[in-house]
Amino acid sequence: MAGFLDRAKEQARHGLDQGKQKVEEVQAMRAGNDLLKKLGAAYYAEKRGSGSEEATQQALNALEAHISTHGDGFLRG
Repeated sequence: MAGFLDRAKEQARHGLDQGKQKVEEVQAMRAGNDLLKKLGAAYYAEKRGSGSEEATQQALNALEAHISTHGDGFLRG
């Protein structure tokens, strides 16, 4: 009986770990999409004359930092 409970506990722990990993992936994808949207908005504002090159560069730097940490998978989705 103890072996069964140990296996069930391990399976539950494994399932929780997988769930946490998936949540983290979704959060990273959402954050990447938000940064990409901010970059687009900054670029558009710059080209329309109401934004600055510095704001566009800051948005690009934030996006590149996110990509170096989490990868660029959100760009393919």
